[in-house]
Amino acid sequence: MKKEIYIVKIGGNVINDSIKLNQFLRAFQALDGLKLLIHGGGAKATQLAERLSLNVQMIEGRRVTDDNMIEIVTMVYAGLINKKIVATLQSGKCDATGLSGVDANLIFSKKRCFDGIDYGWVGDPSLVNVARISTFIDHGLVPVLAPITHDGQGNLLNTNADTIANVVASAMAKKYEVHLIYAFEQSGVMKDIQNPESLIKSISQSDYFELKVNGFVSKGMIPKLDNAFQALANGVSQVCIVKFDKINSRPIPKRLGLDCAPIFIVILFENSYFIPYLI
Repeated sequence: MKKEIYIVKIGGNVINDSIKLNQFLRAFQALDGLKLLIHGGGAKATQLAERLSLNVQMIEGRRVTDDNMIEIVTMVYAGLINKKIVATLQSGKCDATGLSGVDANLIFSKKRCFDGIDYGWVGDPSLVNVARISTFIDHGLVPVLAPITHDGQGNLLNTNADTIANVVASAMAKKYEVHLIYAFEQSGVMKDIQNPESLIKSISQSDYFELKVNGFVSKGMIPKLDNAFQALANGVSQVCIVKFDKINSRPIPKRLGLDCAPIFIVILFENSYFIPYLI
């Protein structure tokens, strides 16, 4: 039987709020069992870039990273944010170790080249070193991964943290029963982020495509849902998109088995999106 592991990704807006971040980290510490934390930090990187009068460009929620911006995101993600999270977890007796995809060659990426769009120093993960990550876990450590990877040619690559969560969870699913949790500041996916009543209570993959085309899914949510569906298709046991302070109150579903074309089911539970299985 595979060991269970919780792979949790926390969003940049929560990281940028010290009170919310501490609430989340307390909840993360309380997760019982093997665990791994992946963090973003885009909000903090954007703030620093703006203070330095650097232009910030986004395409469908993904940052365009030029020569100046790769220095900013590396300092912010793999430096300040990563070490602040590790220090807070250590203060709570959670034996965390701060890493990026570069360290110990954990995540190898290819420089993005897609539809003629130049994203700059942005990488798409192509290889995850599961054995090396497992070594940290087997020694009782809790890896905290920053979203900086490399291409094997000495270049640092900014990599979407939602995508890292997907590919790490998918790779780890070959060895572990993986529960992937996307934690962020909202209660779920909403047609109108300013209107709590617009919360979408269920969504299939085809529904998601329609919502995306019609502009009802926010740009920052697009990578989360894209990666959630991909992770399920790659063998991850369950994916939950949940408010940052609710990661310990996720529902446990029954596996669904239907003789029909494969679809994805997303069920809303209190303050969370739950994507149980590919059926």
